[in-house]
Amino acid sequence: MSEQPAPATAARQQLEPAAADAVRAYAAKTRENADRLAAVLEDIATNGLPSVEECTPWEELREKRLARLAAQRPAA
Repeated sequence: MSEQPAPATAARQQLEPAAADAVRAYAAKTRENADRLAAVLEDIATNGLPSVEECTPWEELREKRLARLAAQRPAA
């Protein structure tokens, strides 16, 4: 997306204060996640890939994530 503001001729609908706060919070969380990913990539570029012994298999990560999602899901 462009970081340029919309043209002045386009009417923009203002958000309610609570909605604007929610959008700002989402932007902050997204920025935090991007910064964390960038730090990991910079570390890999500087130091190389970690050894296999230091890594968690993706299957284990997937199962943990699926378990967290299932715990958040309301009972049917």
